Amino acid sequence: MTAILALGAILILILLAGFGSQVAGLQVVFGVAVPYAAIALFLGGLVFKVMSWARTPVPFRIPTTCGQQKTLDWIPSARFDNPHTTLGVIGRMALEVLFFRSLFRNTKVDIRPGGRIIHTPAKWLWAAALAFHYSFLVIFIRHLRFFTEPVPGFVKAIQSVDSFFEIGVPSIFLTSFLLLGALGFLLLRRLVSPQLRYISLANDYFPLFLLIAIGTTGVLMRHFQKTDIETIKAVAMGILSFSPVTAGGGALFTIHFFLVCVLFAVFPYSKLMHMAGVFMSPTRNMANTNRAKRHINPWNHPVAFRTYEEYEDDFRDKMKAAGIPVEKE
Repeated sequence: MTAILALGAILILILLAGFGSQVAGLQVVFGVAVPYAAIALFLGGLVFKVMSWARTPVPFRIPTTCGQQKTLDWIPSARFDNPHTTLGVIGRMALEVLFFRSLFRNTKVDIRPGGRIIHTPAKWLWAAALAFHYSFLVIFIRHLRFFTEPVPGFVKAIQSVDSFFEIGVPSIFLTSFLLLGALGFLLLRRLVSPQLRYISLANDYFPLFLLIAIGTTGVLMRHFQKTDIETIKAVAMGILSFSPVTAGGGALFTIHFFLVCVLFAVFPYSKLMHMAGVFMSPTRNMANTNRAKRHINPWNHPVAFRTYEEYEDDFRDKMKAAGIPVEKE
């Protein structure tokens, strides 16, 4: 049911953008108001989230570890799984951000006939997540050609590598289909697995359907319904220069552009915000020095302690009446 609700929301957004592209009065809304509102929501939400995380007190060292902690010099320690130096934390974060190391080591639990529990690798999930994130990064960099003049050399280089197969005219970008394939796997995984389907909410399905719709409309514009590149670049450059151009590139472009704006608008308020959250997580960005140093909570308030002797002085009569032994008669 939650998947149907999320899919229905995406279809409503597509119909809304398609209708707006055909009405002259709404072209200003979809070409000017919507993108600026999406940018404002994205930047405002991003700053608010990061600042709220930064203000959250973390009085103790609470890194997640899965290796030998630094103890004696003759005992080898896990430099990345249980880092005790800043350099080790940087290495751990780099492996996590660039290669999803914790997801690579993830396992899934199955119950076999007879109640036997087994743990099996979940490498397909790691491969799909890695393919999606890197494909999305390459696609984002490729789209910089619409927002820059002249186009930077590294953008042209990445675009050339992405289309090195030179299949068709225009050339097929490998990352476009890798992105859709990875998203399809992540969606089917949630739909097929009863356990994942049980815990999945609408805000789990909505980003998947939204990204699939964005990728699909992008492929359709490039290979099936050709769109004027110069018009698209004029729209993009107009937004950045605060001189928006309302001349659209057709219904399909309006739908694609509107869905991208929706993605920007909901990004800081959804689970997609883990992009910034991974850097702010105290379970990842702290060195485990609990044995080497004593960490005292700096926010501890002074507490008035009462000794047992003082406690007994206050309640001696009641303790004796209840038959509780006392030290002083």
